[in-house]
Amino acid sequence: MKYFYPLALLLFCSITVEKTFSERLSDAAITLTKDKVTYDSSYFSIKYPNGDVPKDKGVCTDVVIRAYRKLGIDLQKEVHEDMKQNFSKYPKNWGLKNTDTNIDHRRVPNLQVFFTRFGKSLKVTDAAADYKTGDLVTWMIGERMPHIGIVTNRKTSDGKRNLIVHNVGAGQVLEDCLFKYKITGHYQFKK
Repeated sequence: MKYFYPLALLLFCSITVEKTFSERLSDAAITLTKDKVTYDSSYFSIKYPNGDVPKDKGVCTDVVIRAYRKLGIDLQKEVHEDMKQNFSKYPKNWGLKNTDTNIDHRRVPNLQVFFTRFGKSLKVTDAAADYKTGDLVTWMIGERMPHIGIVTNRKTSDGKRNLIVHNVGAGQVLEDCLFKYKITGHYQFKK
Protein backbone atom coordinates (compact mmCIF):
# COMPACT_ATOMS: atom_id res chain seq x y z
CA MET A 1 0.00 0.00 0.00
CA LYS A 2 2.86 2.41 0.69
CA TYR A 3 3.88 2.30 -3.03
CA PHE A 4 0.44 3.15 -4.41
CA TYR A 5 0.73 6.93 -4.31
CA PRO A 6 4.16 7.25 -6.01
CA LEU A 7 3.13 4.69 -8.65
CA ALA A 8 -0.12 6.55 -9.37
CA LEU A 9 1.80 9.81 -9.59
CA LEU A 10 4.34 8.26 -11.98
CA LEU A 11 1.56 6.92 -14.21
CA PHE A 12 -0.23 10.27 -14.20
CA CYS A 13 2.95 12.17 -15.10
CA SER A 14 3.77 9.87 -18.02
CA ILE A 15 0.42 10.33 -19.79
CA THR A 16 0.93 12.13 -23.09
CA VAL A 17 -1.91 14.19 -24.44
CA GLU A 18 -2.18 14.00 -28.23
CA LYS A 19 -2.43 17.40 -29.90
CA THR A 20 -5.48 18.11 -32.02
CA PHE A 21 -5.18 18.56 -35.77
CA SER A 22 -5.73 22.31 -35.32
CA GLU A 23 -2.90 22.55 -32.78
CA ARG A 24 -0.56 20.59 -35.05
CA LEU A 25 -1.45 22.86 -37.99
CA SER A 26 -0.74 25.91 -35.83
CA ASP A 27 2.62 24.44 -34.77
CA ALA A 28 3.50 23.64 -38.39
CA ALA A 29 2.68 27.20 -39.46
CA ILE A 30 4.73 28.70 -36.63
CA THR A 31 7.78 26.57 -37.57
CA LEU A 32 7.61 28.07 -41.06
CA THR A 33 8.38 31.50 -39.62
CA LYS A 34 11.93 30.29 -38.90
CA ASP A 35 12.65 29.95 -42.64
CA LYS A 36 13.87 33.03 -44.51
CA VAL A 37 11.46 33.45 -47.42
CA THR A 38 11.34 36.26 -49.95
CA TYR A 39 7.90 37.15 -51.24
CA ASP A 40 7.87 36.05 -54.87
CA SER A 41 4.67 35.59 -56.85
CA SER A 42 6.46 34.33 -59.97
CA TYR A 43 5.11 31.35 -61.87
CA PHE A 44 7.29 28.30 -61.20
CA SER A 45 7.27 24.92 -62.90
CA ILE A 46 7.22 22.42 -60.06
CA LYS A 47 7.01 18.66 -59.83
CA TYR A 48 3.71 16.92 -59.19
CA PRO A 49 2.66 15.66 -56.69
CA ASN A 50 4.37 17.19 -53.64
CA GLY A 51 5.88 20.00 -55.66
CA ASP A 52 6.99 23.24 -54.09
CA VAL A 53 8.46 26.52 -55.23
CA PRO A 54 12.07 27.16 -54.13
CA LYS A 55 12.29 26.94 -50.33
CA ASP A 56 13.44 30.56 -50.01
CA LYS A 57 10.55 31.96 -52.06
CA GLY A 58 6.78 32.04 -51.68
CA VAL A 59 3.52 33.87 -51.20
CA CYS A 60 0.64 33.61 -48.73
CA THR A 61 -0.73 30.39 -50.24
CA ASP A 62 2.68 28.74 -49.91
CA VAL A 63 2.45 29.21 -46.13
CA VAL A 64 -0.79 27.22 -46.11
CA ILE A 65 0.53 24.60 -48.57
CA ARG A 66 3.74 24.09 -46.57
CA ALA A 67 1.96 23.89 -43.21
CA TYR A 68 -0.45 21.24 -44.49
CA ARG A 69 2.40 19.34 -46.13
CA LYS A 70 4.11 19.10 -42.71
CA LEU A 71 0.98 17.17 -41.64
CA GLY A 72 1.12 14.86 -44.66
CA ILE A 73 -1.53 16.65 -46.75
CA ASP A 74 -0.56 17.67 -50.28
CA LEU A 75 -2.86 20.54 -51.27
CA GLN A 76 -1.28 20.60 -54.73
CA LYS A 77 -2.60 17.07 -55.36
CA GLU A 78 -5.90 17.57 -53.51
CA VAL A 79 -6.81 20.78 -55.33
CA HIS A 80 -5.69 19.42 -58.71
CA GLU A 81 -7.73 16.23 -58.39
CA ASP A 82 -10.88 18.17 -57.51
CA MET A 83 -10.33 20.80 -60.19
CA LYS A 84 -9.78 18.09 -62.79
CA GLN A 85 -13.18 16.57 -61.97
CA ASN A 86 -15.04 19.82 -61.20
CA PHE A 87 -13.29 22.53 -63.20
CA SER A 88 -16.52 24.49 -63.68
CA LYS A 89 -16.86 25.06 -59.92
CA TYR A 90 -13.56 26.97 -59.74
CA PRO A 91 -13.00 30.66 -60.64
CA LYS A 92 -12.01 31.57 -64.18
CA ASN A 93 -10.10 34.70 -63.11
CA TRP A 94 -7.03 33.72 -65.11
CA GLY A 95 -8.69 32.65 -68.37
CA LEU A 96 -7.59 29.03 -67.98
CA LYS A 97 -9.27 26.31 -69.99
CA ASN A 98 -7.57 23.45 -68.09
CA THR A 99 -5.96 22.75 -64.76
CA ASP A 100 -2.33 23.63 -64.09
CA THR A 101 -0.57 21.64 -61.35
CA ASN A 102 2.08 24.35 -61.07
CA ILE A 103 -0.22 27.15 -59.93
CA ASP A 104 -3.85 26.15 -59.25
CA HIS A 105 -3.25 25.38 -55.55
CA ARG A 106 -1.27 28.62 -55.16
CA ARG A 107 -4.29 30.84 -55.87
CA VAL A 108 -6.42 32.06 -52.95
CA PRO A 109 -9.76 31.93 -54.82
CA ASN A 110 -9.13 28.28 -55.74
CA LEU A 111 -8.28 27.44 -52.12
CA GLN A 112 -11.48 29.17 -51.00
CA VAL A 113 -13.55 26.95 -53.30
CA PHE A 114 -11.63 23.85 -52.22
CA PHE A 115 -11.97 24.57 -48.48
CA THR A 116 -15.68 25.29 -48.90
CA ARG A 117 -16.18 22.01 -50.76
CA PHE A 118 -14.10 19.75 -48.48
CA GLY A 119 -13.84 21.58 -45.18
CA LYS A 120 -16.12 23.93 -43.30
CA SER A 121 -16.94 27.43 -44.42
CA LEU A 122 -17.46 29.39 -41.20
CA LYS A 123 -19.17 32.68 -40.57
CA VAL A 124 -17.13 35.84 -41.08
CA THR A 125 -17.54 38.02 -37.99
CA ASP A 126 -15.83 40.90 -36.25
CA ALA A 127 -15.46 38.87 -33.04
CA ALA A 128 -11.87 37.74 -32.51
CA ALA A 129 -13.04 34.80 -30.36
CA ASP A 130 -14.73 33.26 -33.42
CA TYR A 131 -11.33 32.66 -35.09
CA LYS A 132 -9.85 29.55 -33.52
CA THR A 133 -6.48 27.83 -33.67
CA GLY A 134 -6.01 26.11 -37.03
CA ASP A 135 -8.68 28.13 -38.83
CA LEU A 136 -7.89 29.60 -42.23
CA VAL A 137 -8.77 33.21 -42.95
CA THR A 138 -8.89 34.93 -46.34
CA TRP A 139 -8.82 38.66 -46.91
CA MET A 140 -8.92 41.13 -49.75
CA ILE A 141 -6.10 43.65 -49.54
CA GLY A 142 -7.22 46.72 -51.38
CA GLU A 143 -9.44 45.94 -54.33
CA ARG A 144 -7.37 43.30 -56.09
CA MET A 145 -5.14 41.21 -53.82
CA PRO A 146 -6.66 38.10 -52.23
CA HIS A 147 -4.73 36.89 -49.19
CA ILE A 148 -4.76 33.89 -46.82
CA GLY A 149 -3.28 32.97 -43.44
CA ILE A 150 -3.47 30.42 -40.63
CA VAL A 151 -4.79 31.25 -37.15
CA THR A 152 -2.32 30.03 -34.52
CA ASN A 153 -2.54 29.21 -30.82
CA ARG A 154 -0.34 32.22 -29.97
CA LYS A 155 -2.11 35.31 -28.63
CA THR A 156 -1.61 39.04 -28.81
CA SER A 157 0.06 40.55 -25.74
CA ASP A 158 -3.37 41.53 -24.39
CA GLY A 159 -4.70 38.00 -25.01
CA LYS A 160 -7.62 39.24 -27.09
CA ARG A 161 -6.73 37.77 -30.51
CA ASN A 162 -4.89 34.80 -31.92
CA LEU A 163 -1.87 35.66 -34.05
CA ILE A 164 -1.75 34.70 -37.74
CA VAL A 165 1.02 33.15 -39.82
CA HIS A 166 0.97 34.63 -43.32
CA ASN A 167 3.17 36.14 -46.01
CA VAL A 168 2.13 39.49 -47.41
CA GLY A 169 5.59 40.67 -48.39
CA ALA A 170 7.82 40.32 -45.34
CA GLY A 171 8.22 36.55 -45.56
CA GLN A 172 6.46 33.93 -43.47
CA VAL A 173 5.67 35.84 -40.29
CA LEU A 174 3.59 35.55 -37.12
CA GLU A 175 1.53 38.74 -36.72
CA ASP A 176 -1.53 40.35 -35.23
CA CYS A 177 -3.32 40.99 -38.53
CA LEU A 178 -6.74 39.34 -38.15
CA PHE A 179 -8.65 42.59 -38.66
CA LYS A 180 -6.00 44.48 -40.62
CA TYR A 181 -7.66 43.70 -43.98
CA LYS A 182 -11.20 43.00 -45.15
CA ILE A 183 -12.02 39.37 -44.25
CA THR A 184 -13.58 37.48 -47.18
CA GLY A 185 -13.59 33.93 -45.83
CA HIS A 186 -13.19 31.77 -42.74
CA TYR A 187 -12.56 28.01 -43.04
CA GLN A 188 -11.52 24.84 -41.31
CA PHE A 189 -9.98 22.01 -43.27
CA LYS A 190 -8.60 18.72 -42.02
CA LYS A 191 -8.35 15.44 -43.77
